[in-house]
Amino acid sequence: MYDKNGDEHYNLISALHKSMRNSDPDAAIYWMMRMLEGGEDPLYIARRVLRFAAEDVGLADPRAMEVAVAAYQACHFIGMPECSVHLAEAVVYMSLASKSNAMEMAVMEAKEAIEKEPDAPVPLHIRNAPTRLMKNLDYGKGYQYAHDYAEKLTAMECLPENLKGRRFYHPTDQGQEARYKERLEQILAWKEARTSK
Repeated sequence: MYDKNGDEHYNLISALHKSMRNSDPDAAIYWMMRMLEGGEDPLYIARRVLRFAAEDVGLADPRAMEVAVAAYQACHFIGMPECSVHLAEAVVYMSLASKSNAMEMAVMEAKEAIEKEPDAPVPLHIRNAPTRLMKNLDYGKGYQYAHDYAEKLTAMECLPENLKGRRFYHPTDQGQEARYKERLEQILAWKEARTSK
């Protein structure tokens, strides 16, 4: 039983997503094939796998996005029934990949901050100043071009004043994201040392 526009459609895509999240490739392939055998558009499944690559894998395994895009393209180029193998490869990859939902959480935290104050002004120093009037209004004044510095870093604040120092991205220790976490901690410590003087 499969109804492409009804509850079972959403139940099965949920089962696929949650099986990949739970690192269960066998269940993930099963639910994927249930959908394909029921007549689901493989591009729909490929789009959901692509979303999963960012939402549930993220920087724990940056290659997940590449694999998902490649699977989508394969589905687009050759269609069914041949692309079922490409989708299966992507689904298994996602199932076995290290997991991090830090990207999803960062997006949600930023969205929440925007909902509380949707019109926080862009700091003057990071505004573009293509006209004389904008320059006279101090647009771009004090901007620090990171490439002009040996470390390719500055301690310049880029968030609105009311969000100064706010963190949205909280990297995990999973997979490759551990390296990004270490890099972010180095950057934050470097900036802190220069702003606390």
